[in-house]
This record gives sequence, structure tokens and C-alpha cells, in this order.
Amino acid sequence: MFELAGIAVRAVSTGGVETCIELPGLGVCFDMGSCPPTAVRLPLVLFTHAHVDHMAGVVAHCATRELQGMKPPTYVMPERNVEAFHELLAVWRRLDGSPLPCRVVGLPPGQPFPVRESLVARAFATPHRVVSQGYVLTEHRKRLRAELQGQPSDEIRRRRALGESVTEAVEVPLVAFTGDSRAEILDREPALYQARLLIMEVTFLDDRVSVEKTREKGHIHLDEVLERADLFENQAILFTHLSARYSARQAQEILDRRLPAGLRERVTLLATVNARPGRLPPTA
Repeated sequence: MFELAGIAVRAVSTGGVETCIELPGLGVCFDMGSCPPTAVRLPLVLFTHAHVDHMAGVVAHCATRELQGMKPPTYVMPERNVEAFHELLAVWRRLDGSPLPCRVVGLPPGQPFPVRESLVARAFATPHRVVSQGYVLTEHRKRLRAELQGQPSDEIRRRRALGESVTEAVEVPLVAFTGDSRAEILDREPALYQARLLIMEVTFLDDRVSVEKTREKGHIHLDEVLERADLFENQAILFTHLSARYSARQAQEILDRRLPAGLRERVTLLATVNARPGRLPPTA
């Protein structure tokens, strides 16, 4: 478990092997390429796509929750995956002889899904090799209307007593997750640059795999992040889905060398070998 921008995160992610991003404080999990024991406690899984390294752990998740007497989980995914997902569950029910109770929701891009009071998930379509989408978790808050900010408290109370609304609703992007995607999604979805915590795949870091080949695979290369380095407003950024071509130490050294200082201090790498976060050291 580690904390980024005040948000608790527990995660494993290696490109082509497994991705499971747990946000225990929010009760949400992004993808389930494997099912760590701690992920069983999370009742809501937001799936980005149906590649095995992002969905293979779902049956274990569902079955274990049933075995432990927990309420049926909710699985949110692209609409086009729902029919095949039900077919998958039907096969496992026959094989396992258990009901595997769960709620399955096909969420189209742009449509909100309530996570809990004041917290909403919104999906956005992502360019990948299969149908795929990312998510933004948005907090709905109320704040003092702009024209009243700086006014004396007596004036605000007077207006409220007259029946005037003194607050306005605002949406605050709390967490954004790209899932697997080509880099242009960063420019299509402003919330990715604005969310307090951005969780994004950065699969390849150097010329072992070119930008062109990375794009053909539907992924993001570090070179493409560097081109946009000045655009990231996030308090914290978690790099995930690192290729197994890199050891944790190699990846750290590359990021240490290549990331500009202003971005470097906000980036945490989800390391490949032991899937534990590797915090970049401060600039010397």
C-alpha cells in the first residue's frame, strides 16, 4: 500500500502479464488481470478492456466474494464486452457448479456511474487494439459562489436568509486512469492532465521499442510523455503497465535520466519485478 496525492493505492501491473489497480479508500478497483487477496474486498471493478492481463482474475474475485459471504460485486465495462462477458460467466458457472452472482454494467463513454455519494465514474473511449475505455473518478462538491468569495460572513448570511443560494456545484477530477491506450488520449481528455492523481500506462521507455511500434501495439512510449511534459497539472502520476523488458532498476535509471525535474518529482513508477512502487529520488 502506498499513498499518492492523499489517495491510498495498492497495485500490480506488468504489460502483458497482469494489471490490477486497487483504490481501497474509494472502494474501487481498475481492471483485474489477477486477483490479489486484498482486491476481493473491493465490490466495484471498472474494466477498461477484455485482454487477459486485465480481466483474467474476475472469476476468482466473484467466486471468493461469494465464498466469504460478501455481497455480489459490480463489474463495469465497455458495452460491447457485456454479451461475451455473460457467456464467460455462464461457462464458469457450468464448470464450477456455483452461481457466481454479480451485477454487470455496460457503461458507454460519457455516461456517469455512481460509485458512492458525491463520487462518480465517467468512462471515455481510448484508442487501443480492442474496444477499450478509461475512467475519471469525479467528486461532486459545493463551494461558495464565485461572486461571494471574499464577502463578509454577515453579507453571506443575509443573502442566505433571503432565500438566495450562496453555493454552486463543482466537479473535481480526483483520479483518472488511462487503461491501455495510445498517447493521443492525453490530448482528447483534459481531465487526464487535471486529475489530482493520474494513473497511466507507460509501457516502453527507450529505443528498445520505437514510438511507431509502441503505437502499433496500442500503447504509450515515454517519448510521447516527454513531448507533453509541461501539460501535466496533476499532484501525482503513477506509471503502470511497464514492459517486462525492463528490470525495476533499469526503468528507474531511465526515468531518473530522462524526466524533467518538474515532472520527475511527481512521478511514481510501478516497478516490474516485484510490483512494488519505486519512488524516484529527489533531484540532486
